[in-house]
Amino acid sequence: MPSSTALAFQAPSLALLATEPLRAALDFFAARVGHLAPVQGDGHPVIVYPGLGAGSLSTAALRNHLASCAFTVHDWDLGVNRGPEGMFDAWLPALVERVRALHAGHGRKVSLVGWSLGGIYAREIARCCPGSVRQVVTLGTPFGALGTANHAGTVFRWLGGDASQLTPELQARLRERLPVPTTSIYSESDGVVCWRGCLERKGPMVENVAVQASHLGMPTHPEVLRIVADRLAQPEGRWKRYRARRLLTSPTTAPSRSRTSPAR
Repeated sequence: MPSSTALAFQAPSLALLATEPLRAALDFFAARVGHLAPVQGDGHPVIVYPGLGAGSLSTAALRNHLASCAFTVHDWDLGVNRGPEGMFDAWLPALVERVRALHAGHGRKVSLVGWSLGGIYAREIARCCPGSVRQVVTLGTPFGALGTANHAGTVFRWLGGDASQLTPELQARLRERLPVPTTSIYSESDGVVCWRGCLERKGPMVENVAVQASHLGMPTHPEVLRIVADRLAQPEGRWKRYRARRLLTSPTTAPSRSRTSPAR
């Protein structure tokens, strides 16, 4: 019989996957039409990492919104995310060094925001240099079930990625909690990855925040943009779990349906 873990981590249905492009388009247009209430940031540096097969254009709406909230926003500057070049642990130090350089240049810790596979990068960078990272926010990142229960593996292989390096040891490391405040934003209607694989285990500086969004539309979804800005706007050293506010994206928009789920 299949194990309880196998039952818990199941890939989204093909029917849900098929609706991803349409739902992502709706998320994009909702962000274009609606009005996001500004959040007052403190100017600290933020790096945004795109998902697999995506580049800077895919996170432009998110970066523009964060910039409008007075954060100092940086793209990851490596073009299209085709996965790590070579072995992951040999490729990662260059990304770590950039975070350390921004920390030194700004004199302030750097917040890392990652969508899907980009969230894996953000998490592992923070694990390597926690003294330079203020917090990590991930969008639809299945760090708990990266090797299975998602449809992203096929895309990774199409892009020439080597999935063989995703050893049990590496997968176990990816699931470990980070030494910095961490927010995982996930959607139960995600058509690409298993939402249960995005849930962080219980801890004093972790939270899981649910939204109603497609996987492909997360970087443009108005509610996701608002939550990310809210998390980044917290005073340094005074992190608290997210509490959904009755903020509207437009005068006629229904109240937010986001919720904070207890960490596992």
